[in-house]
Amino acid sequence: MKTIHDSIPMPLLGFGTLIADPALTITATMNALQAGFRHFDAAERYKNEREVGEALKAGLIKYGISREELFVTTKLWNTNHRPDRVAAAFQASLDRLQLDYLDLYLIHTPFAFQPGEDQDPRDENGNVIYDKSVTLLDTWQAMEQLVDAGKCRAIGLSDVSLNELKSIYEAARIKPAAVQVEAHPYLPEEELLAYCKEKNIVFLAFAPLGHGIKPGPLEDPVVLEIAERVGKTPAQVLLAWAAQRGTALLTTPKTVERARENFDISLLPDDAFEAITRIQTRQRFNNVVNTGVPGFIARRS
Repeated sequence: MKTIHDSIPMPLLGFGTLIADPALTITATMNALQAGFRHFDAAERYKNEREVGEALKAGLIKYGISREELFVTTKLWNTNHRPDRVAAAFQASLDRLQLDYLDLYLIHTPFAFQPGEDQDPRDENGNVIYDKSVTLLDTWQAMEQLVDAGKCRAIGLSDVSLNELKSIYEAARIKPAAVQVEAHPYLPEEELLAYCKEKNIVFLAFAPLGHGIKPGPLEDPVVLEIAERVGKTPAQVLLAWAAQRGTALLTTPKTVERARENFDISLLPDDAFEAITRIQTRQRFNNVVNTGVPGFIARRS
């Protein structure tokens, strides 16, 4: 369990809802609830908040879970960065999720796109149309007002660099509670993690298994050797490493069995943890931090 602002509990392991198929979104989210997940990470951009909300509502009833036991996050998309659009975008997400409040609301990326209903605005040459009239701080200050209004317990950032986080942290009235970025042995983000620890910001790692891309951390010889030695799967070893270094993490298991596997992690021996930390391969699998365009969400016309 991690804590946000020393008071709001966030389960260490979260279920990421980036699932393309609407029906699978519902079943996978229900399966995650059944397996024990209580932390759910959604986004306006994923275009399935409605399905996530349906699954959570049904799951709470079916499994006798209270809303207070859940930690639910969603994210403001790039086309809604202008301050006058933030509150409406937040309420629309809340309505789709069928919730009265959010535990955490993130700015999905630090990039502002041309405002409008098209989530992926492009010019005639296929280039993203950015909105140069709004700064990240402008958007952050509008996010702060959501906390003031009492419908959002905490706010944070996603897909940011250390410099972007520092600039917001230093200027913010309400400090970022969490930062969500891609992180795994091939992209350890050590400086960002150290800063988050110093400032009491939760570091939330997505893609801790490297998005399942091959070759990737799941096939790394060091990880495979350790998995065999400790009697765990490579995925369990990578999740244990992520937790052991002090991060919260997101996974997206589609079945109850795989979800339960995610919970069955054990402390790695010191030499095993250090061996993974010493892996020298460096690879980012999602280039969203440089463009604002997620690399694993298909464009929709």
